[in-house]
Amino acid sequence: MPPEADHAPPPLPRPGPGEPRRRLAEILRVDHAGEYAAVHIYRAQRAVFEARAGKAAVAADLIDMEAHEQVHLSRFEALLTENRVAPTALLPIWRLAAGALGAGTALLGEKAAHACTEAVESVIEKHYASQIAELEDRDPELAAELKRFRDDELAHHDHAVASGSREAPAHRLLSEVIKAGCRTAIRLSERV
Repeated sequence: MPPEADHAPPPLPRPGPGEPRRRLAEILRVDHAGEYAAVHIYRAQRAVFEARAGKAAVAADLIDMEAHEQVHLSRFEALLTENRVAPTALLPIWRLAAGALGAGTALLGEKAAHACTEAVESVIEKHYASQIAELEDRDPELAAELKRFRDDELAHHDHAVASGSREAPAHRLLSEVIKAGCRTAIRLSERV
């Protein structure tokens, strides 16, 4: 055996025959969970603002953003069915968490609600970008859909910033806590 062979890195494990299918299931499961949570965040925020005088404009914005997320959610529901993938078992938990996050940030005020959107969408944009890069060669049709969804998420992010998200009380802390929660939910939803 040549001496350099002793120092060669071990070969990388090759994915088994079910690997692409398993990965597609993870992607669909986590993206469905994210869109499901987004719908419930906006729904809870909207309920708080609709109950407050003088908040019709922000409630209207939330209706519009919730409608975008509902389109994404409906598409992922169809993809789950087409690919015979079960949604994450954590959906009941994500519904409660999303509702609490939405209502809690709305109760803190408009700026905090926008800070929530900014934080969530910044994590989701990076998440989608990673998936798009992964899927561009393997599944260009799904990658193209994810690009469209990512564009909607970026529009929500930019709208939140333009609406004063960074003026929210304790913006940095609020943002980091929400981002950490999103990243944890992503990891869990891929697996469970």
